[in-house]
Amino acid sequence: MQALETTVLRISEIFFSLQGETSRIGLPTVFVRLTGCPLRCGYCDTAYAFSGGENLSIAEILRQVARHKTRYVTVTGGEPLAQKACLVLLTALCDAHYSVSLETSGALDLSQVDARVSKIMDIKTPGSGEVSKNNWRNLEYLTPQDEIKFVLCDEADYQWACELIGSKQLQPICPILFSPVYESLNPAQLASWILRDELPVRMQVQLHKLLWGEGPGR
Repeated sequence: MQALETTVLRISEIFFSLQGETSRIGLPTVFVRLTGCPLRCGYCDTAYAFSGGENLSIAEILRQVARHKTRYVTVTGGEPLAQKACLVLLTALCDAHYSVSLETSGALDLSQVDARVSKIMDIKTPGSGEVSKNNWRNLEYLTPQDEIKFVLCDEADYQWACELIGSKQLQPICPILFSPVYESLNPAQLASWILRDELPVRMQVQLHKLLWGEGPGR
């Protein structure tokens, strides 16, 4: 317990909301958003988390999470794995019997993430401006409890993702999510492409943005 009191993370925000994405969509969830990210995706909706925030011990983070009755916790960013102590936080949350998911860019090493954590890993498309940052070795560390997410800017991104699913043989690894960039790619258009091509993916829209729009704490 002493290590949890002394191990510190830079935290942008901790808030309670509905999970807006992934197979956990709609579930009341505590979000722990860590400060900092080495990527600069063109569509980023959490640029406010690149800097600022406050230093909190892992013990204090656990205390704030425990204020809510839900068993679901999502650790996100920014890029949470940019802070090495994130690994300690993930394990501490699992030890506290939470159902933990990690939202990560896919650029940083996943090999040391606690096996109990559900990893939601982005694959960055050309439209993101950060396609060169994809760490393909991370595919080796994904299991059926994890999910791969493509955030798509346009039809070129869609076609690129379709080809990658085949070339990297992604379908047997874990569920695949296709998400349109908010107010950029029409969700109905993306849905029509998926149905036309009978693609084995789950389409998602960001529920929290449909309910409350963009902004911190949602």
